[in-house]
Amino acid sequence: MNDENSDGRSRCWWCSQSEDYRNYHDTEWGYPVTDDRRLFEKICLEGFQSGLSWLTILRKRENFRKAFCDFDFHKVARFDQEDVERLVLDAGIVRHRKKIESTINNAQRALELQKEFGSLSKFFWQFEPPARERPEKVSKSSIPAQTPTSKRLSQELKKRGWSFVGPTTAYAFMQAMGLVNDHVEECCIRIPCIDARSRLAAETPGA
Repeated sequence: MNDENSDGRSRCWWCSQSEDYRNYHDTEWGYPVTDDRRLFEKICLEGFQSGLSWLTILRKRENFRKAFCDFDFHKVARFDQEDVERLVLDAGIVRHRKKIESTINNAQRALELQKEFGSLSKFFWQFEPPARERPEKVSKSSIPAQTPTSKRLSQELKKRGWSFVGPTTAYAFMQAMGLVNDHVEECCIRIPCIDARSRLAAETPGA
């Protein structure tokens, strides 16, 4: 199932709810990301989304960026209890104390990953799933909530002390950051995402 908009282009069904969703779908979702700051931002925002809609988080994203120093995890790792109390009062974000504390903790864990692997990108892209785990044709009914690889990613992060990184959160992160391409077959953005992944592989041997 897909959505055909006024421009005549077919898109994934889920982005028809709003213009915000459509823009996000067309310019971000599924394109491969290797920038450490963006990877950290996304996995944190996926944690904040737990129990909410992504549209809620998307519309608050600029507020989140201001609150968390544009998700520079070197800076967020230095946040203290005073920062937690400040953020709990920030009406522009999701004021969930445990998720705020989780973001600070995860920033500290991100520093450890960066030191060990050289970058968050090198760590996360290890979890690009094998072809056998992917459906032959991507459709609404073939897209899972989690996969064996997202479970492995979740387990590895939890083992390293990360929080709010369950297998469903991990899979949503993988979808958004282009580790998997879950644009349905008829979607006009599916091929651009494939092309972007091919360029990345050409620029980064072994990627």
